[in-house]
Amino acid sequence: MSEERWAAVDDYLARLLVLSDAVLDDVLETSAASGLPAINVSPNQGALLALLVRLQGARTILEVGTLAGYSTVWMARALPAEGRMVTLEVDPAHAEVAQDNLTRAGLAGTVEIRVGRAVDTLPRLVEEGAGPFDVVFIDADKANNPDYFSWALRLTQAGSLIIVDNVVRAGAVLDADSTDPDVQGTRRFHEVLAAEPGVMATVVQTVGSKGHDGFALALVTTDP
Repeated sequence: MSEERWAAVDDYLARLLVLSDAVLDDVLETSAASGLPAINVSPNQGALLALLVRLQGARTILEVGTLAGYSTVWMARALPAEGRMVTLEVDPAHAEVAQDNLTRAGLAGTVEIRVGRAVDTLPRLVEEGAGPFDVVFIDADKANNPDYFSWALRLTQAGSLIIVDNVVRAGAVLDADSTDPDVQGTRRFHEVLAAEPGVMATVVQTVGSKGHDGFALALVTTDP
C-alpha cells in the first residue's frame, strides 16, 4: 500500500470517528498561518491521546513539545474540571502561538506553557517537586528522547503512562549506522526503554497521513 492510500484511509476514519471541531480546526489554521511546521499529530492520533488520558483517569499531564498546541488541546480537554497540564516548548514564537490557541480554546487556566529547552525545564520540574504526572507525552526533538524518558520516570509514579511519539521513523530505526541524530536518539531511547525494569512497555507501528511511524507506550510499574 502507498502512503497516499494510508492517508486516504486515515482521512476516511477521521471523518467517521473524529467529529468536526472548530477549536481544533482553528489551532491547525493558526499554526499554518504562523508558518509553524506541519508536524503535529493527526486528528486520529489526537483522539487516541484523549482516549488514553480518559482511560488513565488522568488528572495531571506533562507534555514535552507543544508546537501550536494541537495535541495539547486534545489532551487538556480530556481532563476533568480540576485537571492540570504542563507543556514544554523550546521556541518562544511557537509558545506564543500555542498560548493564543489555548486561550481561545478556554484552556488558559488548565495548561501552563514553560518555555526553554526541555533538558533544562525537566530537571527544574523535579527540583520543584512537580508531579507525579498521570500521563506524559513526549513529542519533541528525538535526539534527546533518552533523556526526556529518564526525566519522565522521575516525574511519574506506579500507574502513570508515558507515551513517546515518532519512534519508528519510516523504518529508519533499523539503521544502526545512520548519521541522523533523530534516528540515533530513537535507537538509544529503545535501548533505555528495554533496559528499564520499572515499566511495562511496547511499541505500536502506525501508518496514515503522517506516513509510517509509531509510538511507544510505557506503563510505570514502580515508584521512582
